[in-house]
Amino acid sequence: MKSHARVVVIGGGVVGCSVLYHLTKFGWTDVVLVERSELTSGSTWHAAGGMHTINGDPNVAKLQKYTVELYKEIEDYSGQDIGLHMTSGLMLAATNERFDWMKSLLAKGKYAGGEATLISSREAYEMMPLLDPDQFVGAVFDPHEGHLDPYGTTHAYAKSAKKNGADIYLHTKVEDLVQREDGSWRVITNKGEIIAEHVVNCGGLWAREVGRMVGLELPVLAMEHMYLITEDMPEVIEFNETSGKELMHCVDFDGEIYIRQERNGMLMGTYEKACRPWSPITTPWDFGHELLAEDLERISSELEVGFRHFPAFNNAGIKKIINGPFTFSPDGNPLVGPVRGMTNFWSACAVMAGFSQGGGVGLALANWMIHGDPGFDVFAMDVCRYGDFATLGYTNAKVRENYSRRFSIRYPNEELPGARPFLTTPIYDKLKAEGAVFGASYGLEQPLWFAPADVEDAFSWRRSTDFETVGAEAKAVRDSVGLMETSGFAKYTITGKGAAAWLDRLLASRIPAPGRMVLAPMLKDDGKLIGDFTLACFGENDFLLIGSGIAEDYHMRWFESHLPEDGSVSLTALNAGLAGLSIAGPNSRAVIEKLTHLDMSDAAFPFMAIRRMDLGMAPAIVGRVSYTGDLGYEIWMKPEYQRYLFDLIMEAGKEFDIRLFGLRALNALRLDKSFGSWSREFRPLYGPLEAGLSRFVALSKETDFIGKAAAAKEKAEGGSLRLRTFVVDAKDADVIGDEPIALNGKVCGWVTSGGYAHASGVSVAIGYVPKEVAEEIDGWSIEILGEDLPARLQSQPLFDANGSRMRS
Repeated sequence: MKSHARVVVIGGGVVGCSVLYHLTKFGWTDVVLVERSELTSGSTWHAAGGMHTINGDPNVAKLQKYTVELYKEIEDYSGQDIGLHMTSGLMLAATNERFDWMKSLLAKGKYAGGEATLISSREAYEMMPLLDPDQFVGAVFDPHEGHLDPYGTTHAYAKSAKKNGADIYLHTKVEDLVQREDGSWRVITNKGEIIAEHVVNCGGLWAREVGRMVGLELPVLAMEHMYLITEDMPEVIEFNETSGKELMHCVDFDGEIYIRQERNGMLMGTYEKACRPWSPITTPWDFGHELLAEDLERISSELEVGFRHFPAFNNAGIKKIINGPFTFSPDGNPLVGPVRGMTNFWSACAVMAGFSQGGGVGLALANWMIHGDPGFDVFAMDVCRYGDFATLGYTNAKVRENYSRRFSIRYPNEELPGARPFLTTPIYDKLKAEGAVFGASYGLEQPLWFAPADVEDAFSWRRSTDFETVGAEAKAVRDSVGLMETSGFAKYTITGKGAAAWLDRLLASRIPAPGRMVLAPMLKDDGKLIGDFTLACFGENDFLLIGSGIAEDYHMRWFESHLPEDGSVSLTALNAGLAGLSIAGPNSRAVIEKLTHLDMSDAAFPFMAIRRMDLGMAPAIVGRVSYTGDLGYEIWMKPEYQRYLFDLIMEAGKEFDIRLFGLRALNALRLDKSFGSWSREFRPLYGPLEAGLSRFVALSKETDFIGKAAAAKEKAEGGSLRLRTFVVDAKDADVIGDEPIALNGKVCGWVTSGGYAHASGVSVAIGYVPKEVAEEIDGWSIEILGEDLPARLQSQPLFDANGSRMRS
């Protein structure tokens, strides 16, 4: 066994072997994979081996497409037969609601060149005669689906990697990981020790245990998963003989089952409601090529529906039942990337769809390790999308919920109940008493809207029961004043003698003067957006940075990786240590003036001013800014003062009919102003010029900030896209994101976000289109639930186009 290696990959499943192969493919050949047993031990060997390219997140769909297209390459290069069967597939809808969901899913792939099509249930029956067409209302046909041999595919990755120079050590169990002073790792195994520059945790069922070796509790849990294989079925044999083809894959979402041909019979699997975690605390090291006890009773209700939807199964004998564990994260997506706070410790685990996503995960991680960037927008899979709140108990509850709902509809306005309420602010009970309907973001309960006593939240693809109330909240802000809870934002303090210089290098904006704030884009080396913040300065080397709450760990990883080694900068993520409230609307100044003796006039406290001050008896930070686009103030306080300040503001606002508003009204108000948001309009896919943020990028400042050269190049060459706002002739449904944008009938762009702008009374979509057509006013259309609807370019904000009210 080698004593030194550049990389040690831990785990010999399909993901570990894919990572190993991609590292060697891109030139890192001094790499080693260690596996405690044989390749495919754990989950890989008993997987059903299905793969597809469709995914609700277009960025993940790109990686799945890459994975499927990679299989022929590794089969040819390795000489290993992978048992590839590209059969095509059907996604079936038994209800109109499911069919609406499929329409939206299909639309997401149009601008990426997706080839899936919407078909009737009768057309689906002609393709797949085992189904009963009367049980369904429609389907999606996808030509890029199939299945393969998990053993052969994993060995094809492994043989390809070895051909490129990698080493693989079997029956080599990692017993400990110790980081040395120089940052390298001691990988201590039962067969000796390897010193490695990088360690990759591809531990699969044991990823949790590998993480614990370095003090990390990964949010991953194994679930029992069952599928059955039938005896030979005459219907299958007849179809094969008459058509000369295999039966295609089918996913029956409403039946919560999937089926495919297996030799002369069929395979049927399910994601059952009565799900069961496996080994929820620790994974036994001696588990390997074993299966779990059969338990058909637990999946009987799903099988009953499956046999009704596919009647031929009623006459089929069961040859084998497979029950084995697979790992899941709380949202079902993989956990990929560098682990925050550790040098060269990487994660590639919780890849439950290993044969749809394993190639893409290997590609992204190898890019990340070698080039410092995954080469894709992989935030949906980033290990840093979870913070410390994702404890063992939280993970257990959310994984069980996700598994049991894997084939369930997730409506755009639906909030799932698992592991809730968990994190709450000091005024949670007060907001709840006022009718707050909460959503959970980064573990924190945040009010979405305030329901009247006789109205309940109802989930739908179309405008729902919240529509009128959210409209009233938005209009209350525009007409007078509203109050919102804002603790969900991420807050960071930056101090120390090197703070200003560090921020000047980190951020693309100018550093504000004391008592001022600026909007501050943050760029990667390639000039793409990696963050957008509000930066506030209280004095020399005393700063507060406000950003997206869901990206706190993601941004902290970036911040910490760029901190100076001399200790001249102190960086703190405040988390729940700083609570927030925001008041907005034309009467917001009148309200805040009742709380302080200080002069709050425009001359004394202008737009983008900030100061520490008392409100009533409570010390607070007050900034004159609002994401509503109106006159407004953000107020930050220690959590022990939030209840007091909430009551104080509500009392002061009584004479102005102050009204509480939530995130849905905030979304409607920011659409009035064409304001973008992180993870939707602002992502690592786009440059600041494309995203409409170039005016905040200070190319003229002397500091060579990160991404400056690339941003200057983008400005000179013009980039390729432009972010634009459209008013849509919507009916009873609005965009939610990723819908295709067409010009004169040709798809050329995509929606990033949108909704109904209640105060303006129109439906709005924001999205990216090619720069060459970005000034066209007419001829646009946007697809919503399968219908192309006319849209018009909105050249200026619907509300306060010149910002006069915001600055009044």
